[in-house]
Amino acid sequence: MGTALYFIGIILSAVGGIWILVNAFKTSILWGLGSLFVPFVSLIFAIMHWEQNKKPFLICIAGIVVMVLGIFMGAGAGMMAAQQMPTS
Repeated sequence: MGTALYFIGIILSAVGGIWILVNAFKTSILWGLGSLFVPFVSLIFAIMHWEQNKKPFLICIAGIVVMVLGIFMGAGAGMMAAQQMPTS
């Protein structure tokens, strides 16, 4: 279950990020290239153009939350399996 949530989170986060990137290219070629190649420019773009990017930004954040939840569920399952292993 944790692995499935992890991959669903990756997909959601990627969809939101690509959507913001497309919006950046629609606004300006410089915003698009900056968002593609320079760290945190897409975040700055999303904040500066909030009305246009509110939905994709929230989708990206939701994806990160689901991904982290999947990581913790997977780690919890791994710990439970380790505790149930017989010792000699």
